[in-house]
Amino acid sequence: MSMHRPSDPGDPAGAPTPGRPQPDEARLVDFTVDLTAQEVLRRAQVMAALGPDWDPIAVLRGEEEAYDLLYSGLDAEQERLYADLVAAGVLPDRGSGRAAP
Repeated sequence: MSMHRPSDPGDPAGAPTPGRPQPDEARLVDFTVDLTAQEVLRRAQVMAALGPDWDPIAVLRGEEEAYDLLYSGLDAEQERLYADLVAAGVLPDRGSGRAAP
């Protein structure tokens, strides 16, 4: 049984060519790649690049402080837009749902 690919006049690769063998299901080969070793190496390299002083808890605290600063001092219109975005699920609810004063 041979595989058939519809030919497109604009695609010369889709049209059968005399003398050119057509793909045959009997010649298909199962091909798998195990990327486990590569993934382990990538993760090790990321951790090495972060260094021994990397503190994920401190990073998260810093991000929270940055968000608090970003959403502080909003005027009434900005507060309304912020509340709308929280209600729509675009922004996470930060505490009471209102920005920090």
